[in-house]
Amino acid sequence: QVQLVESGGGLVQAGGSLRLSCAASGSSFSNYAMGWFRQAPGKEREFVAAINWSGGMTYYVDPVKGRFTISRDNAKNTVYLQMNSLKPEDTAIYYCAANRQRYSSTYRNERYYDYWGQGTQVTVSS
Repeated sequence: QVQLVESGGGLVQAGGSLRLSCAASGSSFSNYAMGWFRQAPGKEREFVAAINWSGGMTYYVDPVKGRFTISRDNAKNTVYLQMNSLKPEDTAIYYCAANRQRYSSTYRNERYYDYWGQGTQVTVSS
């Protein structure tokens, strides 16, 4: 079992930055790939970014490439999402999730994630 708790969301103006954190407890954190997903009002939840167990490989959805950076600190059992140059369309609830699969082909699909946090709201004003 893995428990995930997100933090760092808030209200920011367009062009601003936020850093989300996801603290994990329970089973060995380094056994899991980690992902960030988001859900905007009236829309389905979508993949944002993922990182493999070691932190050596990262994956992003096209609209956030060059603006968002996912990282992890296995010693602190924490994964981060640094979000720069934020846009109003980034407004959503952001969720972190843990994936036991070793195959990167699973990282963009939420059905392969085993554990989820409760989400943190990010609101970007224009």
